[in-house]
Amino acid sequence: MAEEEKNAKVEEKETEKNPDTEETEKKSDTEKAETKHKEEKGSEKHSKKAELEEKLKKSEEKYLRLYAEFDNYKKRTQKEKDARYADALIDTVAELLPTLDNLDRALAVEVKSEDAQKLKDGVEMVKKQMTDSLAKLKITEINAVGEEFDPNFHNAVMHIEDDTVTENTVVEEFMKGYIYDNNRVVRHSMVKVAN
Repeated sequence: MAEEEKNAKVEEKETEKNPDTEETEKKSDTEKAETKHKEEKGSEKHSKKAELEEKLKKSEEKYLRLYAEFDNYKKRTQKEKDARYADALIDTVAELLPTLDNLDRALAVEVKSEDAQKLKDGVEMVKKQMTDSLAKLKITEINAVGEEFDPNFHNAVMHIEDDTVTENTVVEEFMKGYIYDNNRVVRHSMVKVAN
């Protein structure tokens, strides 16, 4: 019987778990769970990172589109503003040009007395001041006499036959024409053209 007791104790010991072995098994289960958890976290982080990168890409595209639209808006409004300014300026100057024409007519008159000459000098100074003001506004005279007729700048009111000048040449100017910023006509020159 003593032998049976010994055998039973040995079996008990064998069935009893070694605390070190038990700890090792617990650690390995814990490590497995942590590894699994880390893998899940890693894949979760990867999917979140991909999602955030996609959102960032969309936001950048949206920003670039908005920036381009705003830039186009600024350019368009500046162009419209410049066009409105030019239209207003041209309309205003066109109303003042008959006054300038009258100053030219006054200067064309021959004077005989000293007082009349002083008056003519005063008119000349007023005309110069007006033409200087127009130049500051980028309004200049259109060259006409001796130039080739250009319907964009000249308005032919008379034609003459003249063999001394080349065909389609402006030989006389009846009323001066003016141009704004070298590209928009304020008033066409009224001219006589040789055929």
